[in-house]
Amino acid sequence: MRHQGRRALPLAGGSRFSGLHRQILNTVLLGLGLFLPALRAATVPELLKERLPCVVAIEFVVQTETDRRPNTVLGTVIDDQGTVVLPGSAISPGLANDQLRNFKAFTPGSGEEYSAEYLGQDAYTGWHYVRVEPRLRPLLVPIARFAPPGTPAPRLDDEVWGIGLRNREEDFMPYVLSSRLALISRLPNETAIAAQEVAGPGLPVFDRSGRFIGLAQNSFGQNFLMFSRGQNGAPVLLVNVEESSVVLLASEVLPNLSRIPARPDGRPIAWIGIYGLQPVDPEVGKLLRLEMQSGVVVSDFFEGGPAALAGLQDRDIVLALDGRPLPRFKPDRAVLGYFGQEILRHRPGDVLTLTVLRGPDRSDIKVTLGDEPKMVREATRHYFEQLGFTIREFLALDTIANRTRAADRGGVIVHFLKPNGPADLAGLRPDDWIREIDGQEIHTYAEAVERLTGLEADPTRREFVLLASRGGETQVLRLKLK
Repeated sequence: MRHQGRRALPLAGGSRFSGLHRQILNTVLLGLGLFLPALRAATVPELLKERLPCVVAIEFVVQTETDRRPNTVLGTVIDDQGTVVLPGSAISPGLANDQLRNFKAFTPGSGEEYSAEYLGQDAYTGWHYVRVEPRLRPLLVPIARFAPPGTPAPRLDDEVWGIGLRNREEDFMPYVLSSRLALISRLPNETAIAAQEVAGPGLPVFDRSGRFIGLAQNSFGQNFLMFSRGQNGAPVLLVNVEESSVVLLASEVLPNLSRIPARPDGRPIAWIGIYGLQPVDPEVGKLLRLEMQSGVVVSDFFEGGPAALAGLQDRDIVLALDGRPLPRFKPDRAVLGYFGQEILRHRPGDVLTLTVLRGPDRSDIKVTLGDEPKMVREATRHYFEQLGFTIREFLALDTIANRTRAADRGGVIVHFLKPNGPADLAGLRPDDWIREIDGQEIHTYAEAVERLTGLEADPTRREFVLLASRGGETQVLRLKLK
């Protein structure tokens, strides 16, 4: 995208404008959206130079059981303390905090590295937060500086541009992407989709004047028909992981930038204890006269969770939260994201009033939100190097995945498998629920660790048997030690 300045216009007879004439004409042209050289709009290279201090590249290492994987993601500066926000997809949700190491920050076009600290993930937005060392902070500029009050909301066909960064081997050299907005919709957050990629995921997008309009998100995949030498081509999903055409608009971004986690685990996290959510089918909605709003059908309650204790039942339809009807979305499933975000907007202990349709009757049910049970990334784990797999403790969430009662919980869950290791070759798979080890029923995580440690250390053992549950079916697996 290029902006060209305009030359001074000659008067009739070849004479030029005087200074006064120029001021008068500049005023008139300014009102028409035109500019003489003294008042021309800044060019994109000039705008880019001012806005580059808003972006950084963040590098970190994921320490797994068997290797160290370097990762690089892109982030946007949000305050004068050097806090950087990263997209939710920057870090896999199953990774524990102690597996995230050696955070470093880099400015565009510079090979110099700075240390950084991981602050945690905000459950509501999904963003991860990182804070860079004091030495770098004076070189950075918060993105809000380029979002002056009164910045107009973007419209369809507006031309926008954003920043991309090359890889570390090229010192994260910046480049510019531009396109026009093709769609603006609530998905459930106000989101714009451009005709082409406009920025790297996690980096800011601007209008022609350089005003901040939003943050690029992970791009949606696109279906293409790939042809091969075989008989039939097959549609595949292609995703550009380095650039994005999807922009979360500033109206959604700016109010939430200050949601910096108080702890690396992101707690406290509000929880309602519902695991089954479906939008109301449009045809059913017509019969129920819900054409002008959305509804969420709830099911699969966590035993003893807030929703179950409040008296919600399977197939109840939630129509409103604290008296506010659920908005209408397209596609219909976007309401599920809205419902989940509204829960996470609260804190444990808050009382939320759900307006519920049950049969022909409507009623208000008050739910006292709880604290999210321990998540996978917080679970206690142990890696058995000779056996080639990691187990973790059985969590509350596993009772839903395995369709069992809380009273029946026990055993351990397979968390990691070393490729071609003994456990992998025996047929064990991630998320298998180990119930017995060598004929001995396992009730606790500690029992499993003790039993497997003994088997691993026994030089006389050649093999042992695991009884595991997978998808509701029992698997008997023979694991060879030698």
